[in-house]
Amino acid sequence: MRQKDLTTGSVFTTMFFFALPMIFGNILQQGYNIVDTWVVGKFAGSDALAAVGSAFALMTFLTSVLLGLCMGSGIVFSMCFGRQDEESLKNSICASSLLAAAIAALLTALSLLGVDRIIVWMNIPQEITGITKDYLILVFIGIPAIALYNFFGAYLKALGNSMTPLIFLGISTVLNIGLDLLFVAAFHQGTQGAALATVISQYVSAVGIGIFTCSRSPEIRAAFRRYAINKASLCEIANYSVMTCVQQSVMNLGILMVQGLVNSFGTGVMAAFAAAVKIDAFTYMPAQEYGNAFSTFIAQNVGAKKPKRIVQGIRYAVLTVISYCLLSSFVLWFLAKPLILIFINPDETAIIAEGVRYLHTIGPFYSGIGCLFLFYGLYRALGKPAVSVVLTVVSLGTRVALSYTLSALPSIGVAGIWWSIPIGWGLADAAGALCYIINRKRLLP
Repeated sequence: MRQKDLTTGSVFTTMFFFALPMIFGNILQQGYNIVDTWVVGKFAGSDALAAVGSAFALMTFLTSVLLGLCMGSGIVFSMCFGRQDEESLKNSICASSLLAAAIAALLTALSLLGVDRIIVWMNIPQEITGITKDYLILVFIGIPAIALYNFFGAYLKALGNSMTPLIFLGISTVLNIGLDLLFVAAFHQGTQGAALATVISQYVSAVGIGIFTCSRSPEIRAAFRRYAINKASLCEIANYSVMTCVQQSVMNLGILMVQGLVNSFGTGVMAAFAAAVKIDAFTYMPAQEYGNAFSTFIAQNVGAKKPKRIVQGIRYAVLTVISYCLLSSFVLWFLAKPLILIFINPDETAIIAEGVRYLHTIGPFYSGIGCLFLFYGLYRALGKPAVSVVLTVVSLGTRVALSYTLSALPSIGVAGIWWSIPIGWGLADAAGALCYIINRKRLLP
């Protein structure tokens, strides 16, 4: 199986070419989200779009626990690989797979049992309660597939193989788009059709990457054959994963709370938010994936004890991410309305105007979220995931507090929700930079 040692070679090119498949993979995922939003908005109407958009925020929150676990596990896998410790790698595989399976089963059961309470908590408007519930029940069934795909994806990326997860994600995305068009556009199954398309494609990619990895990786076959839980490895995985789970959950809980506040402004604002967030996420997503690749790079070099290479990696990563974010902010400013029109019918003028206002408020500050992704990745890789949690609390705490405070003022209204986002990014970046400057010598190996 193809592996890539990130502890040697040119720092810039090593990080860039390792990150590239991850970026393309997330572009595919975001591309699917955009197509999904377009299909639902065009063929099922604005109510269905509002329901799917609101459910998307909830699913992001629920699966953030699994993503956090797999990201934390990936850091441990990377450090084991960096120091060439195959025994520890096998032990970590067993511990991580146990935790992923247990959490996926628990999340699925709790979500299905609590769907009615979830809908009430999210302030879903009465007119779309039914279609939102139908959508959620189906997508909850896909939670185990999300765990399976991300576990094997984290393992492969930790060993420097970012191409294989891209291939299986590409298969899933193409299948998802095709099934969306079939179920929603052709068969007119609305939100249920969109959910069914998502779940089928998730299981195809999850089972596929699992079979491929087990057939090509002797380490993972050996780990599963002798399956045993080593206490030290379990504690190490839990130490990294729990804090990363908390960080991801806090981040997405804050987003979910904001989604609930957005819902209180009615289906028009909900639809505008659903469309604009898809564009927003697609635009800054390369910075997010570069941050994840950067984290793996740092973790392997921590394992190999190469502090100079780590410092070089930080410099190149900051320059790369800020350059990309400034360019994307400039482009988005001029394309905001045409992009919103992809999802919203031209006669929905109020929804279009609100979506454009969101993008014009958030877009100029993408460098803030780009640097924040780098801080998250850096502190995870340096063995300080608790710092990432603190930064997330600063960012999302500010966002939630300001959203509820400013939106309550009649003179500001929903615009207060939009402005709270870049303010939160800026404060978290300042905290992350200050922590690194003060503790630099203690943080580096």
